[in-house]
Amino acid sequence: MTATSENTSTAPSPETPGAGAVGRRGTALALLALAMGGFTIGTTEFLTMGVLPEIARGVDVSIPAAGQVISAYALGVVVGVPILAFFGARLPRRAMLVGLMAAYAAANVASALAPDYLVLAAARFVGGLPHGAFFGVASLVAAGMVAPERRGRAVASVMLGLSVANLVGVPAATWLGQNAGWRASYLLAGVLALLTVVLVLAFVPHQAAGETSGREEAKAFFGNLQVWLTLAVGAVGFGGLFAVYSYIAKTVTVVGGLGEATVPLFVLAMGLGMVLGTPLAGELAGWSVFRAMILASVATSVVMIAYWFAAPHGWLLWPVALLVTATGSVLVVNLQLRLMDVAEGAVTLGAAMNHAALNTANALGAWLGGVVIAAGWGYRSPALVGLALALVGLALLLVSARVHVGSRDASA
Repeated sequence: MTATSENTSTAPSPETPGAGAVGRRGTALALLALAMGGFTIGTTEFLTMGVLPEIARGVDVSIPAAGQVISAYALGVVVGVPILAFFGARLPRRAMLVGLMAAYAAANVASALAPDYLVLAAARFVGGLPHGAFFGVASLVAAGMVAPERRGRAVASVMLGLSVANLVGVPAATWLGQNAGWRASYLLAGVLALLTVVLVLAFVPHQAAGETSGREEAKAFFGNLQVWLTLAVGAVGFGGLFAVYSYIAKTVTVVGGLGEATVPLFVLAMGLGMVLGTPLAGELAGWSVFRAMILASVATSVVMIAYWFAAPHGWLLWPVALLVTATGSVLVVNLQLRLMDVAEGAVTLGAAMNHAALNTANALGAWLGGVVIAAGWGYRSPALVGLALALVGLALLLVSARVHVGSRDASA
């Protein structure tokens, strides 16, 4: 998360208990606590999509207007990464995790209690601020508790909570919102955040803050053209997933003619797609990270066309919804690997900024999806937005490849 951490070893130290000091069982419990944070954030980020009609009715706005609270959360993530990277750089890492998740809990409770649309949008913006920072710090803490050869698995365990959230947490929160009201979904998110605070305090060992600000590393990171191109691919190319996901409830009921009770099953399909897409992404990365990104962008374009045609046919949309997130997961994982390759050592800042880019995609996709719906194109029209964004992302990848070839020729 922080620029500080770029200059700080994640190896265990006297101030940073490692695997030997914590013990295998203690490390497993600490990783579980961090994964619970990922589960909480994943559930909270996507539950709004599943209960969007209930939110619209509850605060008396249109569906496209309600969709902008999704964009508000995403913008909070984008704003929060650089702010918290510098202002929280010198805080001990466990204290930082507790503070971030406590703020997350408060924002979710504020969302549940929001009296009107503007207050809800503001609460969702504030809720987004800790998102990327938590994942960045949690990744550092996870890596610092294990031997060097196991750091990749430790960091992956944090992200596993995000995948499980889309498979279990989001469908459950959607069902709860439909049966007990949308405010109950946000209260559930607040409870999950408080549970994470308890688990972090109980099981995550103390880790000291870094000693330097890392401003030079940040300067090198943001001065790298390939970094910007990679972030742009994430910010644009991944937006199609959010364009369709944001309005999945109305697409299923209005276009597909199915009952509201089926919406959690389609949310489940999208969660299952994320879980299945992640190991596939790893296999494709072993073949070629860059080619996997190209393949994912092309596949996303095809899936968006399929989504458009399948939407009016009810259950035929279910496997297509799964493919939307499966191809998206392939793109996300390989984007992260690509960013690590081009970040020139600023791996942690790259991890945090990747979340900023992906939540820019969240904001952009939800906003553009709402625009075409408000223009009268119907609830399946966000699929066309997704197609356009995937093609733009593909074009950016080709530019990145061309820049790489040009710089290699220049250095030859």
